[in-house]
Amino acid sequence: MRNSSSTLESLPTMFIMVGFPGLEAEHIWISIPFCLMYIIIFLGNGTILHVIRTDTALHQPMYLFLAMLALTEVSVSASTLPTVLGVFLFGITEISFNACLLQMFSIHSFSIMESAVLLSMSVDRFVAIYNPLRYTAILTVPRIFGMAAGIGLKSIVLMAPLTILLRHPTFCGHNILSHSYCLHPNLIHLPCGDTTINNIYGLFIVTSTFGLDSLLIVVSYGFILHTVLSIATGEGRRKALSTCSSHVCAVFSYYVPMIGLSMVHRLGYHVSPLLHAMMANAYLFLPPVVNPIVYSIKTKEIRRGISWILSEKKARV
Repeated sequence: MRNSSSTLESLPTMFIMVGFPGLEAEHIWISIPFCLMYIIIFLGNGTILHVIRTDTALHQPMYLFLAMLALTEVSVSASTLPTVLGVFLFGITEISFNACLLQMFSIHSFSIMESAVLLSMSVDRFVAIYNPLRYTAILTVPRIFGMAAGIGLKSIVLMAPLTILLRHPTFCGHNILSHSYCLHPNLIHLPCGDTTINNIYGLFIVTSTFGLDSLLIVVSYGFILHTVLSIATGEGRRKALSTCSSHVCAVFSYYVPMIGLSMVHRLGYHVSPLLHAMMANAYLFLPPVVNPIVYSIKTKEIRRGISWILSEKKARV
């Protein structure tokens, strides 16, 4: 009983969230671009989901994977929305320990799912270019839904122990976060006790998900380039590569900010707290803002679906 009570006493009841350090007086104005980004995220990704759901012609592997990507991005953004707008709009900087763990679990779980979906999309592009005649036979709808279920289960199983491990270190009153939401790289720096196991398991998650996914994406694009270069005509090569352009943009918008944020956290106190906040926001907000815009512009089937929805609404009016 003594050990359990001392563990509970060592846990903070509240964490203090930070928006942009040094710019607290400007938070109400900073909230405007955040509100605009949330509108773009939910409206853009929601439109893509609606177009794919309603247009049966888009019930194909490529668009089903795109729907999965849009769904994970909406979920990540929904996980951050309460605290981000709470901090910038209403000045609510406190979050309970359990709520912080839940938010951390949600953000990282959906981020792991998003990385796995990007890998699945690269495999989809490879199959479409390497063996187009058997494309739909290989990537059947049941197989795609099985992949989605596996991705979701893997993310939950990997993240569950991390939330449990964070309940054991001693925090010694350290409860000020670097962001307006809870991220594991930030939380793991707050305890004053031994966090070796937490760090090792956190590194295992990063390498077995983001690290492995990014490596396999590079490998799949190596195979794609090899296949494309074997196509005889230049026009055929151009068409084959054009089908990958949107996915390449999605990969870069996801992994570049993630690598930047990881480097900032590794440098720790040697960088400005403002840079911490900016890199974390780029990591969480850039992909869900950029991707629906890119896919809407570069994918004619999505453009056609959006045009059809808009024309139908005008006809009703």
